[in-house]
Amino acid sequence: METVREILKKYDDAKRDSLIPILQDIQDRLGYIPREAVRDIGKHLNLPASKIYGVATFYNQFRFEPLGKYHIQICRGTACHVKGSKKVLETLERELGIKTGRTTRDGLFSLEVVACLGACGLAPVITVNGEVYANMDSEKVKKLIKSLKKEEGK
Repeated sequence: METVREILKKYDDAKRDSLIPILQDIQDRLGYIPREAVRDIGKHLNLPASKIYGVATFYNQFRFEPLGKYHIQICRGTACHVKGSKKVLETLERELGIKTGRTTRDGLFSLEVVACLGACGLAPVITVNGEVYANMDSEKVKKLIKSLKKEEGK
């Protein structure tokens, strides 16, 4: 991967403590951390892949799959939880055919649970590519997903 090699060149004299900045740079450029990148980082820093995955999976900012065109985040903070975000999440998973943390096969949708989206007064809340959708319920989720699919001709 040419992009990964370019990034690693910036860290020519890198030590193990450069792992997180390297992971951040790769994800910033590619949107995720490909499996091949983990291998290349391991060679560059003389680290086993298990160590790299261990560090990367400790932080929820890193992902190993590309995000879908529509990145859906669902809040599971206290207010959203109390107002029914579990049901909203179940509906999203069913409508999209994926579990949280995954991307649909067609690359259209990614689903992610987050601790709080900071819109507690609008609970339960989801975002799609950063746009807030408030007071969500199962019916609103179904309409939203149907609308997004329709935009894509699906």
